Amino acid sequence: MVPRGVHPLDLMGPAQVFYEARALGEAFELIFAGIDDSGEIKSSMGLEFTALSSWRDLVLTGRDTLFLPGAEMENLMAYTPENYREFFDWLRLQDNNGVRICSVCTGAYLLGKAGLLNGISYTTHWRYHERFKKEFPYGHLENNRFFVEHKNRITSAGISSGIDLSLHILEADCGSRKAAEVARECVLYLRRGAGDPQLSVFMEYRNHIDDRIHQVQDHISAHLDQKLRISELAEIACTSTRNLTRRFKKVTGLTVGAYIERLRAERALQLLERGHPMTSVTPMCGLKNESRLRALIAKYATD
Repeated sequence: MVPRGVHPLDLMGPAQVFYEARALGEAFELIFAGIDDSGEIKSSMGLEFTALSSWRDLVLTGRDTLFLPGAEMENLMAYTPENYREFFDWLRLQDNNGVRICSVCTGAYLLGKAGLLNGISYTTHWRYHERFKKEFPYGHLENNRFFVEHKNRITSAGISSGIDLSLHILEADCGSRKAAEVARECVLYLRRGAGDPQLSVFMEYRNHIDDRIHQVQDHISAHLDQKLRISELAEIACTSTRNLTRRFKKVTGLTVGAYIERLRAERALQLLERGHPMTSVTPMCGLKNESRLRALIAKYATD
C-alpha cells in the first residue's frame, strides 16, 4: 500500500527483497496500490509514484502479504477512520481473512487507526513511541525491537528493519536457504538483537560477503545427510583446508565443525516438530545413531 508522503525506502526496501526472490524462481507477484483513489502520490522526497492500483480492486487471501510502509506523519494523520471508513473496514476484513499485514516504521499508525494494535505487542520508529502510547493505549509498544510478530500482524521499527522483516517472511515461506540467497544477492547484513524474533541458524551465520564461504555454507546445508569432509569443502572454496578453516572462523565466528553441528541440530528439531520419528531423523541429519543425535540436540537446543 502506498500512502501519501511515503518514505521511498520503507516501500522499496521490502519490495526489493521479494523482487529478488522472484528473480531467483519464487512465485511472488508485486502489486503497488494507493490508499487514495487518484492512482498517484508524491513521496516524502518528492519522487512521484503513478499508475498505482486501487485497494478496492484487491482480492486477498491468507496466502497474501500486505505491507503498510511509513510516511510523513502529517500525511498519515489525514487517513482518519471518518474520512477513510471504507479503507479501514477493508483493512480489518483482510486481517479477519488471515492476510499477513506488515507495517514499516510509521506505517503502524494505519494499523492503530484500524484498531489492529489493540491487545497486541507491536513496535514502530523510536521517534514516535510516546505518541503511539498515547494514541493507541490498548496495545503494548515494544522498545528496542527490530520487528514484533503477533499472529498475522508484524510491525517493524524503520527502514532497515523492514528489510529484516521481509527476509524473515521469505525464510518462513520459502526456507532459510532462499532467504540467505536473497540476502547475499542484495549484499545485506542480517541483524538481530537479544529481544528480536530468532533468525534460523541457517541464516544466522551469513552476515558476511565472502562468496567462497557462502558456497561452502550452501553445500553444507544441502548435504547435511552426508558425511562432510573438510578436504571436499576446501575444494568447493578452491583453497586449502588450512585456509578454509581460518577464513570460515574469521567470517562466521564458528569453526566448520561447530557450524555443521548447529545446522544438524536445528534440522533435527525441525524434522521432529513435523512428526518425523527419531529413527528416520538420525540418518537425515547425517548421523549414525540416535544417541549421538540426542546429545547434539541437548548441546544446542538451549543456545
